[in-house]
Formats: sequence, structure tokens, C-alpha cells
Amino acid sequence: MHRKKHMWKMRLVAAGLVAILGISCFQSASASALSKAKNKKSEAQTALDNANADIENIQSQQQELQSQIDALDADLVNIIMNLDILEGELSDKQTELDNVTAQLAQAQEDEQNQYDAMKKRIVYMYENGDDSYIEALVGATDFSDLLNRLEYAQQIYDYDRNLLTQYQETVQQVADLKSQVETEKAELEEVQQSYQEQQASYESMIAEKQSQMSDFDTQLASAQSLAAQYKATVDEQNEIIRQEQAAAAAAAAQNNNKGNNTTTANNNNGNTTGNNNGSNTGGDSTTGGSTGGGGLNPSFSTSVSGSDVVSYACQFIGNPYVWGGESLTNGADCSGFIKSVYANFGISLPHSSVALQRAGSEVSYENAQPGDIVCYAGHVAIYMGGGQIVHASSPSTGIKTGSATYRSIISVRRVL
Repeated sequence: MHRKKHMWKMRLVAAGLVAILGISCFQSASASALSKAKNKKSEAQTALDNANADIENIQSQQQELQSQIDALDADLVNIIMNLDILEGELSDKQTELDNVTAQLAQAQEDEQNQYDAMKKRIVYMYENGDDSYIEALVGATDFSDLLNRLEYAQQIYDYDRNLLTQYQETVQQVADLKSQVETEKAELEEVQQSYQEQQASYESMIAEKQSQMSDFDTQLASAQSLAAQYKATVDEQNEIIRQEQAAAAAAAAQNNNKGNNTTTANNNNGNTTGNNNGSNTGGDSTTGGSTGGGGLNPSFSTSVSGSDVVSYACQFIGNPYVWGGESLTNGADCSGFIKSVYANFGISLPHSSVALQRAGSEVSYENAQPGDIVCYAGHVAIYMGGGQIVHASSPSTGIKTGSATYRSIISVRRVL
């Protein structure tokens, strides 16, 4: 009996040792799987963080590129609008030129008719030289009649000469007007050509940047795809870790209830890990994340005198117009001329007639003061006062003065 008891005890001890050994082996295998899962999760999490950083960087570059595209689009819209205005002005200028040409032709015809009529009278009255005066003397009834006849002949001669002179003056005035209109039309055509070139340039830049945006879209899609794969790996490893920790906790609980603390710690660790993982993988959502009316007359914001600006600008009258230039002596275009003139007084302005339409503050034309900038479609000038401007006009005329209202005014800007 005693021996049987002893054998029974020995069997219980052996079974216990086997159970303990089994649990120990299970715990060792579980610890190895858990370690591998944590390592894979750590690697995937690092890769996910890098992918999210790439996504954030790409999106930042996309936003910057989109801002550039939006700014170019705004300028292009302004250029197209100015081209529409220029087309209207050119049409009006062509009509004016046609009218002046017709007036000149009529004036020249009137001059020729008067000249022909005068020649006929001269031939009739003076063809025979002094004989006409002799005939007047012979035919006169008395001295008074003679004087009257001679005076009448002189009056006709003076009348013809005066009338012919008037016709000639009219022809010259109309010819001068035609020349002026032709010059103004040529200037408009030069501005139109310049704006057409700018339009082509802006469209090319926008197309290039949209191509870059397409490249960014491809890069972003690739980075997001990688991020999704890394996130799936992190989620998969989190599930493995959860299962391994649960299995380890259950095994420890079976080992004579000695694993309670370990189970609690593992559960807490599992919760903490799960919370951290949720926070890390949630990083995806973060990364996903015409002249103004109304009597406008703003006050001056600088101590620079507009008259001084005008006086300085007028020093360069007669100097050449050069497209894209900023030299007041060797050549500047309209906006380059203004940029360089105001730079002399410490005022920084853009080299763009489009951008100058948004510079400073809006002023109504009736309140324009010397030193204000007058903006036309595709052109800018400095207001001198008294309805006059100084500007880099065109390649054919260079820097000159003229009437502020020679074209339709889009805006007047005060930058002083």
C-alpha cells in the first residue's frame, strides 16, 4: 500500500515535470514568435513613418507648385483680358486712321482743285504780262475806275493765294494727324505682339508646371501605396503580437496561477502597444490633411515727392525703348522704365505691366497726382500732371511725353 502510494506520487511528480517542461517550451516558442512579430512591426512602422514623411513632402511641394500655377493663371487671365482690350483699341484706331486717311485725300483734292482754279485765273489775268494792266488802263473811264480795276485784280490774286495757303495748311494738319494716328496704331500693335509673346510664354510655363504636378501625382500615388502596404504589415504584426501575448498569458495562468502578474503586465503591455500602434498608424490622416471711380484719392505713404519723380523721369526723354530692358540710358520697356525710375527713390516695383496694375493703391483719374502710375492694356506710364504722361512708348518712339488719355485707362495706382 505504501509502495502504491509512493508510485502514485512519483507519477504525479513526473506528470508535473512534463507539464512544466511543456509550458516552458511553449513559453520559449511564444517568446520567439513575439520577438519576431515586434521586430517586423518595428521595421514596418519605421518604413511607414518614412513613407508618410515622403507623402507629406510631396504634398507640400504640390501645394507650392499649385500656388505657382494659380499665380501664373491669374497673370495669364489678365494678359488675355488686356489682349481683348487691345484688339478693341486697335479696331477703333484703324477706324480713326481710315477716317483721317479719307480726310487727307479730300483735303489734297480740295487743294489741287483750288490750285487748278487759281492757275486758270492767273493765266486769264496775267498771261499777257503788263498787257493786262494796259488793257485795264485803256478800258478805264477815269483814274478812279482804273484803280478799282487794278485793286480788284489784286484782290482776286490775294484771295486765291490766301485760300490756297489755307488749303495747304489744312492738308499739312491732316497729314500730321494721320502720321500721329499711324504711330499710335504701330505702338498698339507692338504692345499686342509683346502680350501675345507673353501669353505664349505663360501658357508654356503653366503646361510645364502641370507636367510637374502630374509627376508629383504619380510619386504621391506610389508613396501612398507603399504606406498602405507598411500599415497592413504593422496591423498584421499587431494582431500576431496580441495573439502571442494572449497565449502567453493563458499558459502562465495554467502554471499554478503564478502568471497573474505577468498576464496583467502582458495585457497592459498589449493595450499600450495597441494604443501606440493606433497613434502611429493614424499618422496617415495627418499627412492627408478700368480706372476706379468713386473719387478714390488715398493718402501718400512715403515722403517721396511726385514732382521729383517726374523731373527725374523726364531726364531720359529721347532714350531708346528696348523690350525687357531696365536701363534708363541704354533702353527700357514701359514697366522696366517705371521700375528703374522709382528704384532711384528707394521704391521697389515689379517689371511687369500686369503686376503694376495691382501695385500700391487705386486712384481715380480725376484725383491723379504727379508720380502716380497710369495703367493701360499692356502698357504703363508716369503721370506728370495736367493730363500728361512720360513713358517708354515703343521701339519707334522711345521714351517720350504725351497725353494721358491717348488710350483707354484701366487703372491709376499710387505707390508713393
